[in-house]
Amino acid sequence: MSIRVIVADDQEIARTGLRMILDAQPDIEVVGEAADGQRAVELARRLRPDVCLFDIRMPRVDGIEATRTLAGPAVADPIAVVVITTFDLDEYVYAALRAGARGFLLKDAGPDLLGQAVRAAANGDALIAPSVTARLLATFAHAGQATPPVQPIESLTEREEEILATVARGRTNSEIADELHISLSTVKSHIASLMTKLGVRNRVEIAMWAYATKRIRT
Repeated sequence: MSIRVIVADDQEIARTGLRMILDAQPDIEVVGEAADGQRAVELARRLRPDVCLFDIRMPRVDGIEATRTLAGPAVADPIAVVVITTFDLDEYVYAALRAGARGFLLKDAGPDLLGQAVRAAANGDALIAPSVTARLLATFAHAGQATPPVQPIESLTEREEEILATVARGRTNSEIADELHISLSTVKSHIASLMTKLGVRNRVEIAMWAYATKRIRT
């Protein structure tokens, strides 16, 4: 089954380019396009795609608010969103991931990374452009922290602390498995345990928690 994607960008040439890149990949299908955030939300609610790919700067409703509407913490049945933008600004990334995005890419990321981000989001994972991961996650840890980070409901094991550190540094599951000399299924099991203990929904929030608690420093 193909991964069904909606693309939203106010520039037609950008939408066309993203559609061409994604439709060229055998396991991904673009099922809808929107030129503004309001239309994107309407399409997503009607079509229920596997992943939404949103630009940030859009008329009527911007990409951040559209993300919050479809994937925010209060949404009972969230739709995966990847935010893609020209602007490498900390406040954009912070807002996008706080709104519930499962990924953040720059528009110069290239076809391979774009496909990886869509697949990761569809699988409940997350991908942030590697060039900005550590700096951006560190920004999240120091911005908008009105309350101290929550404590885990159960203490983390030594192995979970190791997994936490690698996730916070932007490693993929395969890279973690190679680095720690464990199986891919073991990595996935530990990440699932971390999400349960920390009360978070994805690996981006795991990484944010690691920086917020100063377990990881840039």
